[in-house]
Amino acid sequence: MSTQERITLFADVIVPLAVPNLFTYRIPNDWNELARQGQRVVVQFGKSKFYVGIIARIHDKSPQDYEAKYIKDILDATPIVNETHLAFWDWVATYYMCTPGDVMNAALPSGLRFSSETRIIKNDSFSLEEAAEDYFTEREWTLVAALEARTELSMLEVADALGIKNVQPVIQSLISKGAARVMEEMKGEFKPKKESYVRFTSEINEEKLQEIFKELEKKAVIQLEVLLKYIQLSQWHTKKPISVKKSALVNSSGNSSLNSLVKKNILEVYEAEVSRLKQSEERMLQSNELSIGQQEGLEKINKLFIDKNVILLHGVTSSGKTELYMQLIDDAIQQNKKVLYMLPEIALTAQLVNRLKKRWGNKVGVYHSKFGDNERVEIWNGLIQKEPLANSHQPIAPEYSVIVGTRSALFLPFSNLGLIIIDEEHDGSFKQQDPAPRYNARDAAIYLAQLCSAKVILGSATPSVETYYNALSGKFGLVELATRFGGVEMPEIVVCDLKEDTRKKLMKSMFTPYLLGCMEQALHNGEQVILFQNRRGFANFIECKVCANVPQCTRCDVSLTYHKKADLLRCHYCGYSIVLPKICPACGSPLIETKGFGTEKIEEDLALFFPKARTARLDLDSTRAKNAHANIINLFEERKVDVLVGTQMVTKGLDFDNVSVVGILNADSGLYFPDFRSVEKTYQLIAQVSGRAGRKSKRGKVVVQAYNSHHPVITRVMGNDFIGMYNDQMEERKNFAYPPFTRLIEITLSHRHQEDLDAMAPALADALKNRFGNDRVLGPEYPIVSKVQNFYQKKILLKIERDKYSLKMKDMVVDSINVFLKKGKDYTKTRIKIDVDPQ
Repeated sequence: MSTQERITLFADVIVPLAVPNLFTYRIPNDWNELARQGQRVVVQFGKSKFYVGIIARIHDKSPQDYEAKYIKDILDATPIVNETHLAFWDWVATYYMCTPGDVMNAALPSGLRFSSETRIIKNDSFSLEEAAEDYFTEREWTLVAALEARTELSMLEVADALGIKNVQPVIQSLISKGAARVMEEMKGEFKPKKESYVRFTSEINEEKLQEIFKELEKKAVIQLEVLLKYIQLSQWHTKKPISVKKSALVNSSGNSSLNSLVKKNILEVYEAEVSRLKQSEERMLQSNELSIGQQEGLEKINKLFIDKNVILLHGVTSSGKTELYMQLIDDAIQQNKKVLYMLPEIALTAQLVNRLKKRWGNKVGVYHSKFGDNERVEIWNGLIQKEPLANSHQPIAPEYSVIVGTRSALFLPFSNLGLIIIDEEHDGSFKQQDPAPRYNARDAAIYLAQLCSAKVILGSATPSVETYYNALSGKFGLVELATRFGGVEMPEIVVCDLKEDTRKKLMKSMFTPYLLGCMEQALHNGEQVILFQNRRGFANFIECKVCANVPQCTRCDVSLTYHKKADLLRCHYCGYSIVLPKICPACGSPLIETKGFGTEKIEEDLALFFPKARTARLDLDSTRAKNAHANIINLFEERKVDVLVGTQMVTKGLDFDNVSVVGILNADSGLYFPDFRSVEKTYQLIAQVSGRAGRKSKRGKVVVQAYNSHHPVITRVMGNDFIGMYNDQMEERKNFAYPPFTRLIEITLSHRHQEDLDAMAPALADALKNRFGNDRVLGPEYPIVSKVQNFYQKKILLKIERDKYSLKMKDMVVDSINVFLKKGKDYTKTRIKIDVDPQ
């Protein structure tokens, strides 16, 4: 077909910006057969910016409202996102009321996103010799000299050369004088790891090799040994040689002999991409024998899967849910299906991955935010790579059958996905808070499974009220495991009254005498202890004894938390920090005391009460390093740590067989937040952390310290009465129209000036009330933390009945917001955040 006869094609491209529409670009005719849906392309956006986007659709319709620009480059030979996942991205953007660019930024690992960097280039057509001496200023001459030496400079290099931050005026002046110009360079983040390998040159065959043996035997015995070593390592005699690292030969024989063989054109050294991911030995251990309860549960799951696509597995802690998951994974793998195993916390992956890899070896991949960018790209590529690379010597990424990950793993480009397991489905960590898309990975996974014709297992000992409602109403299947594996008893739960022990002055720091006695007995018996406090740091805040001044964050409406190890007062919202003052900044008094306690304080006090006990802390501060989660958990699992102190990281699914005592230090602290889910969340938290005790042979003990020891939620936990808690919550939520009887959309308005926010926020609330009715709209009201990062916040809550919840309703919300923003210049300065199904 001639160029004139070719059809003009266009591509709708997702750009990585928060704009509501896709943009249409023209595909150069020569690229018609190269361009495919799901590829990355370089496109111009605006007058001078270039971005890497994803082709969402290819068609032959020119845009009506603007002239389509040409695609500048196609970066991939094959698509990196498949059609199913593009449809999934579209659903996420629509359901969670965000833009396609927001979803793209969340989905792609940063190693697959390119950054556009402005570079300053010397203008070759400009004659420096003809320029008068006073033509340039001193700074301009400095930049001209730098360009003469380097030809082009990045913005950062220009700033370094000039010694100033604001370089734009100097650059603009040079451009206007014709001495320089600007170029946008696309910089890729992913850099494959390469390693040197050795192989025979193309001239070597068996006959030639025999001649080389004879020659080396006479003149170079050491080189002959190196050659024989290579043959042994490469298994060349098998006709299916494997790759041999250069380092393997050098370590065994030295570099000089290898170099000699290379000079003689016998061996050659080449570079190949290698994986950064740790590989394990391939092993296929047999599955464990199921208990009668587990076997009945598995049979019921398989039976329900005939008619139901989603099943809730509600099993008490230590009932053996994980073994059922593994049986279902086995079934999926035998059908050549892929499995996504989702966990709420990175802390859970270390223990689980070890267990999975003992069963399926390198077929198990791990994907979460603690992995480096390049490692995540390798996992991504491992899922889309279909065939070995052309060079048979070059290692390729393993083909994964099971991916274990946190919520970001949901966006991996699975093909042939057969099963999604969402463990601890109730957990709030599955909900993305900021930035957009503010998606719930549990709910999104159910839709993804529908697109892929896959099945979903939701597992929890304390399922969310909404999920349990869906199971009881028949939308999901329901399978329940009521007893612990091996007949182990549920832990004994003892409640200690903090108010009473404090009144009687029996407290020792934050410990009741009863908890200290239980810990002492456990440590004496060589058993382990877990202590839970859902607050990190050393103290909640510091206070002056004289004037009661409490240091506040300058950017947020919160007090600063004291971190003793760093000797800093730190804001947990924006990261602002100051050194602990020696005297009160308000009155000058040196009488400053700490108030409240966090995990750091507990760890310090344990050293006083139990000086011989080995302690470790599991919270956000102690797990910032890449492998810190796994290291702490492994130490505890190997019994090299006696007492583990942690935040909610210790409550979720961890399995330790030597823990006999669990202490919950302030169990009712979460009950008094203005959140309709506070009772549900408190029950789940206490029940989950209680489940870490006595999981194998001996009955464990849980000590619950609370100020309101007779609160109904604590009574429910003591009786392991999930159904009672569920029924209480259903009655309350029905009376006040909260989920599962309604759907929620939370709208947050933020503005730098409080008075402007107070004046403008009611306008949006009134517009929504006019459309939806007064009963469906609450607010605007200030949240508990009314200012974050110098922006004041007000919230509006929209409640819509489940049977009336629709895309049309969301369009009405967006339309109301757009009208609000058009009211005037001051209104456009208001930031608006939409959160669908807030947690």
